[in-house]
Amino acid sequence: MNSQFRGVLKQIVVLLAALVGALLIGAVFLLLAKSDPIKAYGVMFAGPVSDKFGLTETLVRAVPLLLVGLGIVISFRSGIINIGAEGQILAGAIGAAYVGNSFPDMPAILLLPLVFMAGAMSGAVWGGIAGWLKARLAVNEILSTVMLNQIALQLYLFLIRGPLIDPQEVSYGTGVPQTALIPEQIWLSRLIPGTRLHSGLIFALVVAVLVYVFLWRTSTGYRMRAVGAGPEAARYAGINVQWYLVLAMALAGGMAGLAGVVEVTGVHHRALEGISAGYGFSGIVAALFGRLHPLGTIPASILFGALLLGADMMQRAVNIPAAMVMVIQGLVVLFVVSSDYFLKNPSSVANLKVKLFGKKVNGEGGK
Repeated sequence: MNSQFRGVLKQIVVLLAALVGALLIGAVFLLLAKSDPIKAYGVMFAGPVSDKFGLTETLVRAVPLLLVGLGIVISFRSGIINIGAEGQILAGAIGAAYVGNSFPDMPAILLLPLVFMAGAMSGAVWGGIAGWLKARLAVNEILSTVMLNQIALQLYLFLIRGPLIDPQEVSYGTGVPQTALIPEQIWLSRLIPGTRLHSGLIFALVVAVLVYVFLWRTSTGYRMRAVGAGPEAARYAGINVQWYLVLAMALAGGMAGLAGVVEVTGVHHRALEGISAGYGFSGIVAALFGRLHPLGTIPASILFGALLLGADMMQRAVNIPAAMVMVIQGLVVLFVVSSDYFLKNPSSVANLKVKLFGKKVNGEGGK
C-alpha cells in the first residue's frame, strides 16, 4: 500500500467519522425532541435511494451543489474564502431570468448561451467585488461576502416584487414575488421523462472536469494555487497576487451564478423567492468533503444532495420541527469543517489516541 493511497484512505475515514459523529450528536437532539432517531435516520438515508423519485431528486440537488462547490475549490485553493455564494446564486438567477425574458423571440441556440453568460457574469461581478475589496483594501473577505449576501438578497427581493415581477401576478392581484416564466425553448431538457432531472447535470460534470484541467494543467491555475499556498513567496516570484485574488473570487462567483442559472432554466423556469435553498452554504461543505478537489467534489455533492433530500423526507416522516433539521445539517457542517484540522495536523490524531487508549501506538512513538 503506497503512501498516496494511505493518504486518500485516511481522508475518507476521517470524513466518514466526522459525518457519523455529527449524526450521533444529532441523535441526542432528536431524542430531546421526543423523536425516534433510528426511524428518522432510516428515512433520511433510505428515502433518497428507495425509488426513481429519490434518486433523481438527489441528482437535481447535486447540480447546484457541485457548481457552487467548484467555485469554492477555486477560491479556497487561491487562498481566499468565499462565503458569498448565496448572494452570487441570486445574482446569477436574476440575470438569467432578466435576459431570458428580454429576448423571448430569439432562437434557443443563441438565447440559451446568452442566458448562461448573463448569469455567470452577474455572479462573477458580485464575487469580484469581494475579491477587489480584499486585494486593494485588505477588507476581510468573510465579512464582505456575508454582507454582500444580504445586499444581494434585498436587491433580489426588490426586483422580483417590483420591476421584474410577473405581469400576471399584478393583473390577478396575487402579488407572488416571482418573475415571468422564461421562454420554453430555453428550458433545459429532462434526462428522464416524468422527473425533474435535467441536462444541467451533464453541464455541471463537464464544468468539473474543466475546472480540474484549469487548476492543475494551466499556468494560470498554477499561479492561483501558488498564491493560495504562499502569497508572499508567490509575490517574490513575480506573481501579481492582487490580480489572482480578484480573479479567484470572480470565477467562484461565476460558478455560483451558473448554479442560479441551472435552477432557473432547469428546475423553476423563473426567478422566485427562496431559489437558492441554502445551496451557497451547503456547497462549501460539499467542497470541503471533496477535499477541495474538483473531481472529489462530484461524489461529495451527490452525497450532500442525498442528505438534503433525506432531511426533508425525515422532517415529514417523523414530524420533527424544521429547526431540528437545520440543527442536524449544522452539525454536519461543523464536524466536516473540523475534520480538516485532523487531516492537516497528524499529531493531533496521535494525541487523541493517547487520550482514548492511554498509550501510544506503533508508528507513533512506540509503546
